[in-house]
Amino acid sequence: MTFHSLASADGTLFDAYVATPTSTPRGGVVVLQEIFGVNAHICQVADGWAADGYVAVAPALFQRVRAGVELGYDPEDRATGVALKAQVEALPAPGVLPDVQAAVDLAARLGQGKVGVVGYCWGGLLAWRAAEVLAGVAAAVPYYGGGMTTEGERVRQPRCPVLAHFAANDAHIPLDGVRAFEAAQPGVVVQVYPAQHGFNCDHREAWNASAAALARGRTAVFLAQHVG
Repeated sequence: MTFHSLASADGTLFDAYVATPTSTPRGGVVVLQEIFGVNAHICQVADGWAADGYVAVAPALFQRVRAGVELGYDPEDRATGVALKAQVEALPAPGVLPDVQAAVDLAARLGQGKVGVVGYCWGGLLAWRAAEVLAGVAAAVPYYGGGMTTEGERVRQPRCPVLAHFAANDAHIPLDGVRAFEAAQPGVVVQVYPAQHGFNCDHREAWNASAAALARGRTAVFLAQHVG
């Protein structure tokens, strides 16, 4: 488990946390961060997928605007993360998607097989976009992707299987938006949990152990089916 320096298609250099399995890889998983950067939790998630046999790559997606972002979950850090996300989303298209592509390419090379993309919060939105526009993505799993249920995002046409996790009590993603997304995307597997936004993260008050375990199990089955 270490950080690698990657180069995007435009030559931009950025870091990525890479976790490798102890046995022959079954494929790769790209882990896309929340607004808190590639922090201890995201590294923990990547380590978990490596323990399942995948090469896990977590790219630092704020690096185009600020390097070395590892935030916590207090109000000050949350405000910092929101501001950094806004800066990145304001970048000229295609934004940080080329950085995600570089992470996918590395995961494919090191994992010696197919690659799935799993994203959380803002990373969930990026995983949804990746399913439509990036090459080499065999499956995508957005967790409570902020913004992906809006009208402009739910019309995307994913080119790979997608499993989307949402929370029924999400103050940031209204349930009616989730249902509209589900209706617009009959090919996407949508799962809704009696939990709050961020329920997967055991570093946050919103963590819901049962919902997190159920979603993680479903994700593992989905990746095994479509990645390896």
